[in-house]
Amino acid sequence: MGLGAYFRLARAGFVLAREGAFSIIDPVTLPPSFRFGVGLARIFERPSVRKTGSVERLTRALNRLGPTYVKFGQTLATRPDIVGPEIARELSGLQDSMEPFDPKQVPGILEAALGEKAAELRELSAPIAAASIAQVHQARLQGEDGITRRVAVKVLRPGVAERFHADIESYYAGAHMAERWVRSMRRLRPVEVVKTLDHSAQIELDLRLEAASISEFAENTAEDKGFVVPKVYWDFTAQNVLTTGWVEGIPIRDFAALEAAGLNRKELARNLLQSFLRHAIRDGFFHADMHPGNLFADAATGDIIAVDFGIMGRISKRERRFLADILYGFITRNYRLIAQRHFDIGYVPRTQSVDDFTLALRSIGEPLFGRKASDISMARVLGQLFTVTELFDMQTRPELILLQKNMVLVEGVARALDPELDIWTIAEPVVGDWVRREAGPLGRVEDLRDGLGILTDTVQRLPAIVRQAEAALNEWQAEKDQREPWLSRGLLLFGFWLVVLTCIIVIWRLAT
Repeated sequence: MGLGAYFRLARAGFVLAREGAFSIIDPVTLPPSFRFGVGLARIFERPSVRKTGSVERLTRALNRLGPTYVKFGQTLATRPDIVGPEIARELSGLQDSMEPFDPKQVPGILEAALGEKAAELRELSAPIAAASIAQVHQARLQGEDGITRRVAVKVLRPGVAERFHADIESYYAGAHMAERWVRSMRRLRPVEVVKTLDHSAQIELDLRLEAASISEFAENTAEDKGFVVPKVYWDFTAQNVLTTGWVEGIPIRDFAALEAAGLNRKELARNLLQSFLRHAIRDGFFHADMHPGNLFADAATGDIIAVDFGIMGRISKRERRFLADILYGFITRNYRLIAQRHFDIGYVPRTQSVDDFTLALRSIGEPLFGRKASDISMARVLGQLFTVTELFDMQTRPELILLQKNMVLVEGVARALDPELDIWTIAEPVVGDWVRREAGPLGRVEDLRDGLGILTDTVQRLPAIVRQAEAALNEWQAEKDQREPWLSRGLLLFGFWLVVLTCIIVIWRLAT
């Protein structure tokens, strides 16, 4: 990691402080060490920010700093309950109205990426939308069946990969510094968090992988109602070009247009939240960038239409069960269940008290139960959550970073659609059904099947493991005989097979 990464990090910190990025943080919700850092950063604020609280230049600053900073701003734009309505409005311009790159470059990019196929994309429009890493054009495609179809052509910004890599390198620099110099930050595992973001960025910069994500997502949701995924045209897709079917819809943040079309905003909010939970808990594969610029509503059906599948989240069945149990625990106000699951999965150290953690969770959950979204200050809830996780030495789980980020996005969009949203009531049909299914006979049968699969795979690999182990034992025995002739090879083999048998029994017990 070169000095350039530290320089870029320092520059980013100065620019953000200068434009008032730290003024949106309520210091009351932070631990003392963080309050000191925020107070220090605010020394560099422009006088106009300190006087008026206005951060009208923050959007331009984030654009200047790079695409990863833009992504962070997009998340904040969905949470006026956290950053305030004025700042959220200022940041909303980051979602899909960024300055496009020169459209004259697009034909050359398409030809280099698609070869002769590029000529089949006709009537290429001016940029329809421009985001932090790509812009979208409309085109017409003549199919082999003679039908002309409208398609969306997404093209990566030239040079965006280099900017992403520079941003990520500076993030690594900051993460290493935080882990080394700030003891309280170590439990947050900043380096592992940056690794997760780095991996996500690498995938987002290859549009072939985005096409594959759309394909898998479409298969998962084929039987679902109310959620639409565009079709991929593989022959017109490359590393820096993605062609999908064109979708018509009303931007989900255009409330006037939604109401003029006769769409029920409460139903849209319910559909959005339940769809996300279904994708995450049932499938373990979800759209992880659901800001308003990527969401539309079908004027005729009221279906949610999602675009831009560059950032996808994936969680294992273990994490899906954890998520479902946590949500179900809050729905049923079973704080003991929530606490126990945190200990079971290792998120809270065994040295802590389950009873005390249960009490802390109750202090968070009870004030939220049965209240409208508009009556809840998520800024204070998040601050309290942060304090609780620090008090109980709870570790950050990098595998859940994208899930947590998208839950913030989805809840923010749903809140905007329906200020009276009751998240627990809406979540119960999806979460409750899944929890009851997993606890029932069908869930047990699937657990047994998965366990037997692991056992079968282990048994099949045993002969190779035995051969390797015996070869290693023979080599070790030859050396050992020279020093300790009393140690017999038979005793070693007996011990080895005893270990193998014990492992088989343990695996079988876990499977059943």
